[in-house]
Amino acid sequence: MSNGVNGFLGDTPIRVIIKLLILSVAVGFLMSIFGLYPDDILFAVRDFIVDLWNTGFKTLGRLGDYLLLGAVIVVPVFILIRVLSYRR
Repeated sequence: MSNGVNGFLGDTPIRVIIKLLILSVAVGFLMSIFGLYPDDILFAVRDFIVDLWNTGFKTLGRLGDYLLLGAVIVVPVFILIRVLSYRR
């Protein structure tokens, strides 16, 4: 079982924990320097998803508007062409 865990983690569990602790301190230090905090990042991700969701529905609304605008011209022309070609 130890070989399976080592294979999954890439090293022994203790060494992986030590590496993760060192990396976490380094990343935390850099984030502190740049004024980034975990809750700011989470709120930014949430706001991005909400904006993407709202923009997606606005885009679908515009697509529907374009569809109706085009259909006002295309459908009568199509019917007219079909009626005129039916007479032949």
